[in-house]
Amino acid sequence: MKSWFSRETRSGLKLIAGPFGFSLLLLAAPLLMMLLLSFWTQNYLDLDRTLTMANYEEAWSHPVYRMLMQRSLVISFLVTLSTVVLAFPMAYFISFYGGRRKSLWIFLITIPFWTSYLLRIFMWKIILGYNGVLNSTLQWMSLIDEPLTFILYNANAVVISLAHAWAPFAILPIYVALEKIDRSLLEAARDLGDTAFRRFMRITLPLAMPGIIAASLIVFIPTIGDYITPKLVGGTDGLMIANMIQVQFSKANNAPLGAALAVSAMLIVGMIAACFVFLNRRYLRRQV
Repeated sequence: MKSWFSRETRSGLKLIAGPFGFSLLLLAAPLLMMLLLSFWTQNYLDLDRTLTMANYEEAWSHPVYRMLMQRSLVISFLVTLSTVVLAFPMAYFISFYGGRRKSLWIFLITIPFWTSYLLRIFMWKIILGYNGVLNSTLQWMSLIDEPLTFILYNANAVVISLAHAWAPFAILPIYVALEKIDRSLLEAARDLGDTAFRRFMRITLPLAMPGIIAASLIVFIPTIGDYITPKLVGGTDGLMIANMIQVQFSKANNAPLGAALAVSAMLIVGMIAACFVFLNRRYLRRQV
């Protein structure tokens, strides 16, 4: 009987069978349980296992949940945009001008990971606080008379804190994409008379786009699900949908509604991620 797979393919499938099964168990099983839970209802301690769409109707129609979801998307877009825009010059510098010290620069980028994520967010409270480092410095320089109040306990503080927290995650994939660019293409463009700006727009940026898209997804997806940073520096105006999900699972004791909110957020993130990839492919086809 003829086998569908070659000998090498069967060996490869046997090799990944264990890790794939383990990953499937840890990833797919909780997702399926969460999906099933979202169709149940809960009345304090009583869990009704009758399948219903009530949680999804409330999640998609309640003004508070819709507002939190919209705010989460806006904050995530701003965090992604600011992080990628700030990370690209750093990755470009390391790739094109790092010379023999590229490894040192990459090592320095990982320094923020030496400290706790919570500690880094608390440091931003010290920097952005009413009597924090930033306000004290601006007052000392006589640039402001009163401390700035719009930089902490609102969405601005969440964007600033998360843009700093995710920066290394954006720099590394962009750097890898820039490293793969064939430098002879840039030399040929220069010999043919292209300016630095045209070389960047016609060669560097299109070839770096896979890294940019990867960095955008790496930053955007966890930002939607982050509830620690909004809780610490966001105040009431910076809370996101993940904070409401956490409340439903803990204080509100309504896990099915929390599961419906989580699944809804996951679907929206999945659709946006698919749009990212689709638009990137269209952009790259136009460049060919």
